[in-house]
Amino acid sequence: MSKDYYKILGVSKSASQDEIKTAFRKLAHQHHPDKQGGNAEKFKEINEANQVLSDPQKRSQYDQFGSGFEQAGMGGGGGTGGAYGGYGNAQGFDFSDLGDIFSGFGDVFSGGGRGAARVRKGADIQVDVEMTLGEAAFGINKTIRLYKHVACDVCTGTGVEVGSKMIKCKECGGKGQVQTVQRTVFGAFQTNAECSTCEGKGEIPEKICRHCCGRGLIKKQEEISVKIPAGIDTNEVIRVTGHGEAAAKGGRAGDLYIRVHVKKDPRFTRNDFDLYTKKKISFTQAALGGTVEIDTLEGKAKIAIPEGTQSGQQIRLKNQGVTRLNSSGRGDLYVEVIVETPTKLSKKQKELLREFSKE
Repeated sequence: MSKDYYKILGVSKSASQDEIKTAFRKLAHQHHPDKQGGNAEKFKEINEANQVLSDPQKRSQYDQFGSGFEQAGMGGGGGTGGAYGGYGNAQGFDFSDLGDIFSGFGDVFSGGGRGAARVRKGADIQVDVEMTLGEAAFGINKTIRLYKHVACDVCTGTGVEVGSKMIKCKECGGKGQVQTVQRTVFGAFQTNAECSTCEGKGEIPEKICRHCCGRGLIKKQEEISVKIPAGIDTNEVIRVTGHGEAAAKGGRAGDLYIRVHVKKDPRFTRNDFDLYTKKKISFTQAALGGTVEIDTLEGKAKIAIPEGTQSGQQIRLKNQGVTRLNSSGRGDLYVEVIVETPTKLSKKQKELLREFSKE
């Protein structure tokens, strides 16, 4: 059955040689057998398609006769193997485009030499912190207590016994890497891998620290003071760099992530940086006006009620809301006035209201 090489590479029949080359390199890298999730059969099919379409003469013959043109004697090579050779020993493969593909699988064909050790990073830590609306509105310093890995205070995180020293790793000869032979569909390749004994450093302690058993880490409670910025809200996260779990032997510490939870305040409803509250007033206060006391984030305050105030009317107090996060100024406080209708009136009060209604 004829194969659609254009479809295999995901290009059109009018694709240029550069487009074919780009498509092949991308797919070959994706399906390379040495890569996790790679597919040897798919890689074989991709290479077969590239062998034909990247050669103008073979491509012309393929366009005329399909993928069976070689069996028909038009391209030579003997059977379908002529298109991609014997896959088991990689004969006939075109390696000119595979330089970048091999680069992702270690130092292939490398002659050795000490490689750079991986810089290890400690684990990140996440904690939850609860605070009041007032604390969130104006900011606060919070003390966070953590029980975590820290650098050993005896060997200062090196893992070396006091009075001892670091010596060359015998496993890798001080190179930090060991050579391994990797068998692939192309044959046996020599690759370099990080030495597991010295973890890529090329050195190991002559004697390990007895306090931390050579790990360079111990578990310890630690307290840190963190400034919670003004204006923060629930579920917002603060990152404190370098205050997560320590990493062994000179590695970089992880980060601390603080997730904020602001407790509900029954007096206020928050909307971004504005606050909303309600104040009940009497019928006469609404009609005649006056002064009433309300709650604010900073304590009690008095506001004026204009004559003829209607129930549901809002009075705005500028800059009495929450501090704007990472900015200047504050939001506003909106006071919704609720006019209470009296349910029990004296005889005199009723007469006065009747007189008032007549006028």
